[in-house]
Amino acid sequence: MSVPISITGAVKKYGEVTVIPDLTVKIRDGEFFTLLGPSGCGKTTLLRMIAGFASIEDGEIAFEHEVINNIPAHKRNIGMVFQNYAIFPHLTVRQNVEYGLKIRKVEKSERDKRVDEILDVVKIAEYQDRLPEHLSGGQQQRVALARAVVIHPSVLLMDEPLSNLDAKLRVEMRGAIREIKEKVGITTVYVTHDQEEALAISDRIAVMKNGVIQQIGKPEQIYARPYNVFVSTFIGRSNCFAGRITPKDFGYMLRIGRECTLMINNIRAGSLEGEVLVSVRPEEFILIPESSSFENLSECIRFTVAKKVFLGTQVIYELTPDDADITADMGADTIQWSQDTGQAEKIYELGERLLLKPNTTKINVFSQDGEMSLIQGVQQYG
Repeated sequence: MSVPISITGAVKKYGEVTVIPDLTVKIRDGEFFTLLGPSGCGKTTLLRMIAGFASIEDGEIAFEHEVINNIPAHKRNIGMVFQNYAIFPHLTVRQNVEYGLKIRKVEKSERDKRVDEILDVVKIAEYQDRLPEHLSGGQQQRVALARAVVIHPSVLLMDEPLSNLDAKLRVEMRGAIREIKEKVGITTVYVTHDQEEALAISDRIAVMKNGVIQQIGKPEQIYARPYNVFVSTFIGRSNCFAGRITPKDFGYMLRIGRECTLMINNIRAGSLEGEVLVSVRPEEFILIPESSSFENLSECIRFTVAKKVFLGTQVIYELTPDDADITADMGADTIQWSQDTGQAEKIYELGERLLLKPNTTKINVFSQDGEMSLIQGVQQYG
């Protein structure tokens, strides 16, 4: 039976270095919860603390209502899937999968039943008599996953399990992991630095930086409404501009550079006039054709195409703003715009000039220090 996980005020130190200063999070029973962040942010350390492989200097970790701080790892009833598979090379697929059941002295009839079931679920039954050396990387990772799940753990922990696979296998295994999770219904904590992977398979995501959770939410919430600039730029790609908001009528006027002014109607009540940061994803620019009769050109920014990358379904452009007062991407020389080739009338060449209007219903506005969203309804912990 799966359980919820409660982490309250957790602290982790290595000597004088504090890796996790004070972390609190609740992981729901049966959910697929992903810890996402750059290398060194503390996500694997937190996973190891849950597993019992790393000590906790302060705070509590509880499964259901039982505090597990002092319970040894082998008594926490967890399943673990590692980055490097960690399966026994001298045992067959079936022998690897049933190993944990033998250690737990499960009767042979029950053991055979469970192994048969999980081999079918992870779709490796036909390979059960093979040694690991005769399996692909994806098949070996399925063995590791089956071995972790077959013991019926309360919690399944996965530490970057797909990082050693090639791109095609990673996509295939994402679907397999999600399907297996839905079939077995185990509370799963998953660690990755791959944003696309996290968005594809998670129920909720916790984005971490320097041992601190920056935001928790569903994938679509994290992507569309990031709580701060770090989340906005770490999840996907965002173009960031300096801007200024001024109360006007029933909303706010947002100015970017010398010429671009936009009316924003979803700024949080009580926000003051002043400097802000504006985040616009590449797909959140609307192309305004030069030949159109679009009247309010003050809502547009004019760019020049500096680079382009054709990717089949879309073209990614690097654009230089003509307005010298616009600083793109926190000091970078260019911004990105993505063009859907299925809807495009033409592909633009280097040196061509474009009019782009930020989509005011999609863009995000943050405090000047980038630490807090000013958009209505955006939650840090969802």
